[in-house]
Amino acid sequence: MTALTRSSIYVLDQDEALDFYVGKLGLEVNTDADLGFMRWLTVNVPGDPDREILLEKPGPPALDPKTAEQVRELLTKGAMGGSLYLTTDDAHKTYADLVAKGVDITDEPTDRPYGIDFGIRDPFGNRIRIGQMHPRG
Repeated sequence: MTALTRSSIYVLDQDEALDFYVGKLGLEVNTDADLGFMRWLTVNVPGDPDREILLEKPGPPALDPKTAEQVRELLTKGAMGGSLYLTTDDAHKTYADLVAKGVDITDEPTDRPYGIDFGIRDPFGNRIRIGQMHPRG
């Protein structure tokens, strides 16, 4: 293996996901392509296009219709959210910016042995940790 290039999380509405991930978190669209059987929609941290997050609607080709409905139900209940871990240079400033944008905060910035981090949730129940990491020594 040489790199981790793509991760995937489920979202119920890709346009709403774009509004959140691009409009509120400040990520940028990497790929937005209609493949016919699905919309391939990825975002990335600005300046890091080699690491994409696929914002995937539950459904074909990965899931049959019955399984996709079960996944949507679990996601809606907050029982199936994925997790993302992002870093920032200033956790307190990023936290304040996201609070001002109305992002769902799950916990406030806290000093930890590895740095300062806090939690948010996207509109679909996915958990996101944002951290300002201590320099590795």
